[in-house]
Amino acid sequence: MANPRDTSIPADRLPPIPEAQWSAEQRDAVAEFSAGRGYAPLGPFWVMLRSPEVMLRAKALGDYLRLRNRLPKDISEMAILQTARGWSQSFEFVLHATFAAEAGLLQAVIDAIADGRRPEGLTGAHAAAYDFTAELQTHKRVSDATYARAVAAFGEAGVIDLTGIQGYYTFLAMMMNVARTPPPDGHAGLPRWPE
Repeated sequence: MANPRDTSIPADRLPPIPEAQWSAEQRDAVAEFSAGRGYAPLGPFWVMLRSPEVMLRAKALGDYLRLRNRLPKDISEMAILQTARGWSQSFEFVLHATFAAEAGLLQAVIDAIADGRRPEGLTGAHAAAYDFTAELQTHKRVSDATYARAVAAFGEAGVIDLTGIQGYYTFLAMMMNVARTPPPDGHAGLPRWPE
């Protein structure tokens, strides 16, 4: 049996399908995606193009969770980075590290998450979001105390958004990990977690 934690970089299993090979349904899905987002599919969406309806439904959920959720942008991106780190998903991490920095998340926080460490000096809403995300990712549930801190910081609707972000980016990470989607050009990517 192959070792699923092998750290070698295997070939991309599901690279973008050449346009000349798209079905009519795939062509329509790419057009709808591009019209809605203003750019062509990338990363996990190229993987999901093999099932155009999955791709478009994922886009619709992402339109809210990535672009319009109730959380401050830097906190939303921090949760995405934590999720990407938890799945050792380099494409997702590299892309969102840029978005996180643009949203004002400190580079020290981004670097700590990349290293698998709790960032030093987190307080208030940042600490509440980080702890909620870390606890949910690690234990698959959250304690009453952690939940209460998150509700105090973001309200119940914000906690639903924070949970939804993690579920959505877990879904995308799973797609890319199965596909072996490589990190964006010029990036080494995240090291895998040790066994």
